[in-house]
Amino acid sequence: MEQPPATYQVNGAAVRHIRMRHGLDQKQAARAAGITASYLSRLETGTRTQMRPDTYAALRTALCATDDQLLAPIDEEPTREKR
Repeated sequence: MEQPPATYQVNGAAVRHIRMRHGLDQKQAARAAGITASYLSRLETGTRTQMRPDTYAALRTALCATDDQLLAPIDEEPTREKR
């Protein structure tokens, strides 16, 4: 059985967009997810990007969102400078 990652990297702009689309302010969304409005604000502004699995799952549920909507894109290969 595959273990969940230690942390999830979230796309803060997507979190904000989905929250607003549902007509929730930060306090309402944070309360529904069991986090503080300050923590949610830091996620949305990109100050904080990593979330523990249980916290991420609670936010995803509160926003009725999918992983594809909330997770930051994963770079398949590191960008290399051309010389």
